[in-house]
Amino acid sequence: VVGLMLAVERRDRILEILNDARFVSVNDLHDDLQVSRETIRRDINQLADEKRLIKTHGGAHSISRAEPAFADRMAANLPAKRAIGNRAADLVPDNATVMIDSGTTCIFTAEALMERRGLTVITNDIHVAGKLADRNDNRVLMLGGELVNGESATMGRDATAMLENYFADFSFIGISSLSDEGDLCDYTREAAALRSMMIHQARTPVLVGDHDKFGWSGQVRVDGLERVGYLVTNRALAPSLSAHLKKLGVVAKIAKA
Repeated sequence: VVGLMLAVERRDRILEILNDARFVSVNDLHDDLQVSRETIRRDINQLADEKRLIKTHGGAHSISRAEPAFADRMAANLPAKRAIGNRAADLVPDNATVMIDSGTTCIFTAEALMERRGLTVITNDIHVAGKLADRNDNRVLMLGGELVNGESATMGRDATAMLENYFADFSFIGISSLSDEGDLCDYTREAAALRSMMIHQARTPVLVGDHDKFGWSGQVRVDGLERVGYLVTNRALAPSLSAHLKKLGVVAKIAKA
């Protein structure tokens, strides 16, 4: 009975992690639950059979395809996101023109840019605009459009239409999901369209995202991975993804929290 209860609790914990992270690897669960990888694989198989998660190569991802709430994302992996933001911001000199996407890691990137001078900032995120406006001779352009509920960010045709008029030295694009096969994806067509354009409208596009964003595919493809200059994250990439990015000429930078 004790063993059965432990198994039930362990599987509940896996689902709890997936509720926050959307994807989890066998290795991460091994570290978290302190049981063998074989036990974890059996748990994943059991939960997949019960239609409570989706089994993937090397782990599992959530049945739900909705993006986690902003408050939940803002509370998750904070040291990693801050380290990624700092490493990404190191690429940017004073007086550069930068596009900055919405999302928690992009907010930390903006925070790390607060000491730069003379930036021209193009963003769809109110938090990003608030951090960089009215300081150090910066100029901030806020993309128009409808505010997404709970996000404090604009999306949609009005935002992409305005973005078409601008080019930047750098763009910082948040990763929603990036599979081991190199599929860069997002949750909605509106988000995917805006992020694709940010990639195409910058001389040096930079993807930023913590380890939770890797190893699975979202619903809508984001075009332009082959144009990306850098990918900044906090853990080593899967060998297949690393090889794919190297072939495309994307330089991976690992930020240590």
